[in-house]
Amino acid sequence: MQDQRVLVTGGAGFIGSNLANALAADNDVIALDDCYLGTPENLDDSVEFVEASVLDDDLPTDVDVVFHLAALSSYAMHEEDPTTGARVNVEGFVNTVEQARDDGCETVVYASTSSIYGSRTEPSPEDMDVAVNTGYEASKLARERYAEYFSNHYEMTCAGMRFFSVYQGYEGAEAHKGEYANVIAQFADDIANGEAPVLYGDGTQTRDFTHVSDIVRGLELAADHDLDGVYNLGTGESYDFLTVVDMLNDELGTDIDPEFVENPIPEDVYVHDTCADASKMRAETGWEPQIDFETGIERVCRPYQNEAR
Repeated sequence: MQDQRVLVTGGAGFIGSNLANALAADNDVIALDDCYLGTPENLDDSVEFVEASVLDDDLPTDVDVVFHLAALSSYAMHEEDPTTGARVNVEGFVNTVEQARDDGCETVVYASTSSIYGSRTEPSPEDMDVAVNTGYEASKLARERYAEYFSNHYEMTCAGMRFFSVYQGYEGAEAHKGEYANVIAQFADDIANGEAPVLYGDGTQTRDFTHVSDIVRGLELAADHDLDGVYNLGTGESYDFLTVVDMLNDELGTDIDPEFVENPIPEDVYVHDTCADASKMRAETGWEPQIDFETGIERVCRPYQNEAR
């Protein structure tokens, strides 16, 4: 993307700030965030920061493209307060897109989730049947349906990106998320500080870990190609948590065993395994993940190794 005026909601958060900073090199970028989880410290000086909620009136939606990443982004957040979760994730989406439409914006790229596929060790394609087991998943699927409405009724292009386990590490922009950060960031920080990483159950659960830089490229390509509909963003490879701990120990030169605890999330709603089929995204945009998992682990660990020198 070049020479576009862009709004990134949730723009001071983990994925949002990485996207906003990357786009700001060639575009006029506004990052909007209510600072519930995001922090403007994640943003480069070239990004205009607006502290506001996606539920507000008079949002800065006079733009060429809206990247809507603002959300309450975990199971726990929604179970604590389902009404607020629905307001932010569903009403906030409709409110933002409607204001953008009124301002003449026709291109929206938004965050959905791979959680709606449930537990699958085989790659999950976008056209498979999906189900909703949590308030978080319900809110993201509702977002997809409203995007379909805006596309069909108003001929907007609305691309829903189903992210698979996005990570970067605490020295990226994940530190502010704390307990809500990806497990790789949490495990690495624990191990680097001599503490046992805490694994739910027996640690055999798997995730398609996708580096945030690949997610950012996917989001940008979705806007460049005027994608419409839903698309997976994931590597197609999965790793179990035990392997992740072993790889982090190897990279950090440590030998710290994990601590196993009972999974606090009910078994019937916990997503045990994820794996992406990103062939649709690949076919329509040429997107390929560029950061293999070994390289990603090295990047997560490098700041700790630099500190030790």
